[in-house]
Amino acid sequence: MIASMESRVWQPVATADWQDDACVLLDQRVLPGVERYLRLETPEAVADAIREMVVRGAPAIGITAAYGAVLAYRQAEQADQAEPDQAVLERGFSVLAAARPTAANLQWALNRVRKAAGPPALGAWKRALDAAREIHREDIEMNHAMGRLGEALIEGCAPVVTHCNAGALATGGFGTALGVIREAWAAGKVERVYAGETRPWLQGSRLTAWELARDGVPVTVLTDSAMAQMFRRQRPGWLIVGADRVAANGDVANKIGTYSLALTARHHGAQVMVVAPSSTVDLDTGSGDQILIEQRAGAEIWTAVGEAPPPEGICFENPAFDITPAGLVDALVTEKGVVKNPDRESLAAVMAGP
Repeated sequence: MIASMESRVWQPVATADWQDDACVLLDQRVLPGVERYLRLETPEAVADAIREMVVRGAPAIGITAAYGAVLAYRQAEQADQAEPDQAVLERGFSVLAAARPTAANLQWALNRVRKAAGPPALGAWKRALDAAREIHREDIEMNHAMGRLGEALIEGCAPVVTHCNAGALATGGFGTALGVIREAWAAGKVERVYAGETRPWLQGSRLTAWELARDGVPVTVLTDSAMAQMFRRQRPGWLIVGADRVAANGDVANKIGTYSLALTARHHGAQVMVVAPSSTVDLDTGSGDQILIEQRAGAEIWTAVGEAPPPEGICFENPAFDITPAGLVDALVTEKGVVKNPDRESLAAVMAGP
């Protein structure tokens, strides 16, 4: 059970889990008002949940996809299938891979489960489950490691800024960007956290603020358009964000609005820290220009206005992510180490490490 917002000690958040031969997800669409868990028994249901934002955040998407892959193996092993087992498995993996294209962790997790489980055969789903659980366990360990590495970069005590939600809800637990902020708060290095709403899904106000408030971390929520004014007045020391994919040259794909915040931070003398596990780093993608940016329905924007349909002639553009050039990133924190001012050579060197 999730702790109440009055809690002042960090408590794990059960974002994704495997229970009684099913993937169980905390439905983040209805937080913080309702705590609802969904039980998913097919890879198609898991893919729909990823696509419909039941779960979001690159590491959490990867973990969820891994559990979805287990369900694909279970489907393939059912004796009453009309198709060959391999065809059933491939269909399950295909629908999972297509759920959301930008987060690198999704395909990484599917590849890792497939490698561990091998071809569909009796008992292969159990090997897949072992691999999925290992991905989940490692993610939590990596979050804590990144939290310590990122906290060490912060000097003095000042306000910090974050964007979207890169906390326990977006990972296996603890968080990437919020993991650093949690460690820095415990070390007395954070005065206050400023979080933009993150339109149109409001991950900043609904999720990040909820996580921080339940830990007793002072948090102020602003509209996204008020963030530049806040930088000018409050002079935060760091912008700390997660990532959905990091290209080989250090360009970062993250929630839409990250690029403008990085530009604002640079103008006002704040540093930019990107916190992401090595599974988010995609050395096969040369630069941010090659990253496929997910385009979501315009209805997500219009629903904030009201129930009535938009007038005829209005077009919408609703990219879920943007690209922050590597030149705006002061530090990229992974569990393998910290890359300051990341570029192709320094990023490859850290990724080659243990």
